[in-house]
Amino acid sequence: MKDGFLKVATATPELRVADTVYNAEQIILAIENAAKENTALLVFPELCVTGYTCGDLFGHRMLIDAAMMALEKIAEATEGKNMLTFVGAPIRHQGKIYDCAVVMFDGQFIGVVPKKNLANYGENYEMRWFSVPTQEDVICLGGKWVHFGNKILFGLDVEKPEFAIGCELGEDLWVPESPSTALAKAGATIIVNLSANAEIVGRAAKRRALVSSQSAKLHAAYIYANAGSAESTTDGVFAGHSIIAENGHILSERKPFDEGMQTAVIDVVSLADMRAKKNTYPAVHNGNQRFVEYAWDIVKFQFHETETPRLPKRPFLPTDKNEYAERAETIINIQAHGLKKRIAHSWAKTAVIGISGGLDSTLALLIAARAMDLLGRDRKDIIAVTMPCFGTTVRTKSNAVMLSEALGATVRTVDIKRAVSVHFEDIDHDETNHDVTFENAQARERTQVIMDIANQTSGLVVGTGDLSEVALGWATYNGDHMSMYGVNADVPKTLVRFLVEHFANIMDGDAKKCLLDILDTPVSPELLPAKDGQIAQITEDIVGPYDLHDFFLYYTIRNAYPPKKLFRLAKKAFEGEFDGETILKWQKKFYSRFFTQQFKRSCTPDAPKVGSVALSPRGDWKMPSDAMSTIWMNELNEIEA
Repeated sequence: MKDGFLKVATATPELRVADTVYNAEQIILAIENAAKENTALLVFPELCVTGYTCGDLFGHRMLIDAAMMALEKIAEATEGKNMLTFVGAPIRHQGKIYDCAVVMFDGQFIGVVPKKNLANYGENYEMRWFSVPTQEDVICLGGKWVHFGNKILFGLDVEKPEFAIGCELGEDLWVPESPSTALAKAGATIIVNLSANAEIVGRAAKRRALVSSQSAKLHAAYIYANAGSAESTTDGVFAGHSIIAENGHILSERKPFDEGMQTAVIDVVSLADMRAKKNTYPAVHNGNQRFVEYAWDIVKFQFHETETPRLPKRPFLPTDKNEYAERAETIINIQAHGLKKRIAHSWAKTAVIGISGGLDSTLALLIAARAMDLLGRDRKDIIAVTMPCFGTTVRTKSNAVMLSEALGATVRTVDIKRAVSVHFEDIDHDETNHDVTFENAQARERTQVIMDIANQTSGLVVGTGDLSEVALGWATYNGDHMSMYGVNADVPKTLVRFLVEHFANIMDGDAKKCLLDILDTPVSPELLPAKDGQIAQITEDIVGPYDLHDFFLYYTIRNAYPPKKLFRLAKKAFEGEFDGETILKWQKKFYSRFFTQQFKRSCTPDAPKVGSVALSPRGDWKMPSDAMSTIWMNELNEIEA
């Protein structure tokens, strides 16, 4: 085990209803296959030893005894596998039959969890054959006394309390007070569900939504193993729809009728850290109280070296392309409605935007147009100001003007070269010295111009800086750092590009033409003199690729991943695109700038929040401006790229 990653699996074996010998063979085969893949946790469907659809045969002692013999064979097969295994079977206890999950490890039974909520409606008749558990107990299996009940936590190591597994079965998930909720409150970060849920139209979507939402609500991994099509089809068909979700995200899914085994890598430490950050999440029962209320079975693992999971390279974007348009419109509407409210509340007659022909100002301009439409106002109330200076190129200026005109905005051009040159004379700065003073003087002059134009027109300055720039401090303090409302401040650079692409897809004419060319233009502040009419200052050559920085930003803020873990994940995600040396170089740059530039974030303008990763000092990210990055940089310096 490394960095909290744990490989888990579900398996829906081929079976024959009531043929326990055959079923045990298929389950053992699945155990062998899972072990070959270094799986640490394997979950089978409900009653898979006998088949869920045995009906009144569950009342026959012969079947229950045969199931017990099969379980002993299956338990033997787990010896030496270093894998916690959950198998569904009917169990006789105190003169009653229970629908149970039997838990095994290294050739031994370690616990039995009975189904708490029996389904007895529609096609389900579980109360006809099974009993509801009334108390926590012990049961003798394989010559060993083990816990029997719904209040059992299976821990992987007494020194790693975040590795705790709880179990429920089928209908338990569908009830308002599910056992998994109580198990999570008691400390379980992983919930397994052994289920036999027949397939009907629309049920797969409900199942998917329920598993995903339960994992999100509990900040847990939820592993749902479902019975397959080998069950009896007398009154229904099962499809093996199995799901592995983590904190609201589906990591792996066997779609209906696509049966077999699936694996996923879950991050248990991240789940525990997420719970720790949520003050609404209850504290785990501590000390003796926990042991009184919940049986706590410790399973000593020699953890497998889990392969590094491949996380999305662009975590701010939806992974499903079918969701692109809906996600884009959701974000755009948040931005536009936020700006609409601010314009209306401040009685602003205009929205003033400094336009450069770059991605950020383009998105701000598009959002302003949407806001004016929502207000029922003429887009001429948008004043798009282009402010050419030493580094402005014909391409970017013409794109900025053409797009503004295509959108119906009022265009103003203010050449700031003379004003900046006079300023250089005033402060005795050599204009041929292209240092930070040369660059920032232009940025501050541009901000002064649009602020004054806003005063002239009783308007409001719309900020254009994005979340990636906020994180890196890539803004001139009291220059582009300042505005009256920052519509892009919670939108990272990769998402800015995504939103501009969406606008390009839904627009036509000159607007579409401009947007496509802007998307093809290198990101640049254009503060250094152009070379042969071309952009001389490429942002990503200076601060690093935004794909990498947005990856670092997302997992640093949302998951609080430490540097070594983040580096490992980045190497896997960007395999074939960036080598380890390149990733490490820019990761060091990210931490260095993130810590030293907090003072800029501490006084940023209001802005609409659009996602779970945000850096507003008013609620999302509170960090002292003089915090040191020493321990993060020390860990980075230990990495061998």
